[in-house]
Amino acid sequence: MEGWARARLQRGRARLVQELRVDPLWDLLLRQQVFTRDMIEEIQQAGTRRDQARQLVVDLQTRGKRAFPAFLWCLRESGQDELAAWLSEGLEQRELLRPVDIIRPVEVPSPSGQSEPQARTSENLPSQVPAENVKLQEGKQDATPPQGSAEGRPRRNSETAYLLRSDPCGYCLIINNVNFSTASGLQPRLGSDVDCARLERRFRALHFEVLSRRDLAAQDIVRELQNLARRDHSLLDCCLVVLLSHGCQTSHIQFPGGIYGTDGRGLAVEKIVSYFNGTNCPSLRGKPKLFFIQACGGEEKDPGFQVDTDPPGDHLHENASESDATPFQVGDLDQVDAMASLPTPSDILVSYSTFPGFVSWRSKLTGSWYVETLDEVLEEYAGSEDLLDILLRVANTVSAKGTFKQMPGCFNFLQPWKLEGLVHTHTPLGIAVSSPASHSENC
Repeated sequence: MEGWARARLQRGRARLVQELRVDPLWDLLLRQQVFTRDMIEEIQQAGTRRDQARQLVVDLQTRGKRAFPAFLWCLRESGQDELAAWLSEGLEQRELLRPVDIIRPVEVPSPSGQSEPQARTSENLPSQVPAENVKLQEGKQDATPPQGSAEGRPRRNSETAYLLRSDPCGYCLIINNVNFSTASGLQPRLGSDVDCARLERRFRALHFEVLSRRDLAAQDIVRELQNLARRDHSLLDCCLVVLLSHGCQTSHIQFPGGIYGTDGRGLAVEKIVSYFNGTNCPSLRGKPKLFFIQACGGEEKDPGFQVDTDPPGDHLHENASESDATPFQVGDLDQVDAMASLPTPSDILVSYSTFPGFVSWRSKLTGSWYVETLDEVLEEYAGSEDLLDILLRVANTVSAKGTFKQMPGCFNFLQPWKLEGLVHTHTPLGIAVSSPASHSENC
């Protein structure tokens, strides 16, 4: 779908979700070959009428150049003329030609002199059909694959997945735990404020609305996550959650690890992610939900393999290191995180600062290795590389640091995508980047 058409749908998404009658559209959309029957059934499984309307608007944006005029025609055919007129207001007539003209048969003379219907080709299309539509018909660039084929089932393709065009792009919640209660036995996370400031500036530059919260107990973290999940994300294209805290290991099915509130009570990552699944947060269905976690994955220190000497100034003295990872304490807040009935994750990526079971290093003056590197790589590559390629660059850079090693990793349930369309300007960080070894610690 072209940019102007996608922009129309995104600007009109709130009204479409509120007013669109979806039931009369299904057969019409099938006739126009906008969706296959499998795709329509998948949209119908989104839930209520509003949920189906929301998912329909999202999926329309992945269906090629003919999808928008076909959708307008379907609206008129189903008696929703007011919505059709509102969406098409100000557009040129050539952009709004009825797509039915492209696929209906026409009468052409047969050798016997009688007329018989034939599918239209570039030779018998009416003259008012734009040449671009003729090319689409001949080259079948936007043709819908046969029902049941592997190509017909995905809602997105590698070029159109997760196009982020709304402004703001979405909410970014940063939970920054620095100081912990004496009873928790956890040390202050000096340097975490530097991480928080970096990420606030970076994600604002990427057109996210940033919400920062500092020093939250476990129940307060839950409350903030639930409040974010309950917001209406219909007009937004993405959601980010950043967790900066002490961490630990925990039992899990899909996503390992947990983080601590300032009261020393643990929250499983798996439970945190579940607040944003399709059931609990329907307005984020089909949209990327990203979680970045700077926390220990356990107590192990990774000495790595024997390699060449690290560059000067990048050594980490063991006597300056402290382990703040403790065994995960099961309590009321985390008992349901390992239930087998957890929904299958979709459109979710969880990026960890370290491999499960190992510590994550942080400088008291310049912040954590992971966040510092993530910020730098996003600044350079956010508009040109796939997110997984960006995270691979982060992992390669972080893993080369220090005497003790750290390897970031991620659990990915996303389609391929880029952060293109977001980066208009880059906000300078203005933060010192020196990393004295004597000030480094883990988590």
